[in-house]
Amino acid sequence: MTIDDIVMISREALYTICITAAPVLLVSLIVGLIVSIFQTVTSIQEQTLTFVPKILAIFVALLIFGHWMMNTMVEFMVRLWSDFTVYIR
Repeated sequence: MTIDDIVMISREALYTICITAAPVLLVSLIVGLIVSIFQTVTSIQEQTLTFVPKILAIFVALLIFGHWMMNTMVEFMVRLWSDFTVYIR
């Protein structure tokens, strides 16, 4: 196993992590922004107000994107394990 193989595996792993986490993070970001704008407009200064909508939005996002996220991670692991004989040389 060469340094190039290690770099390739690391790059693919980081790419898979970013792609897999992006939908949930974007949903959380958008909901947080909407709640912050709502707080600014209504002058509500409650810090815990963003917690419940974000948790609910993340739960819904995981319900919607969970299957795709799991398939993406499984495909990466299958590729990684299928090339295992190449890596142990």
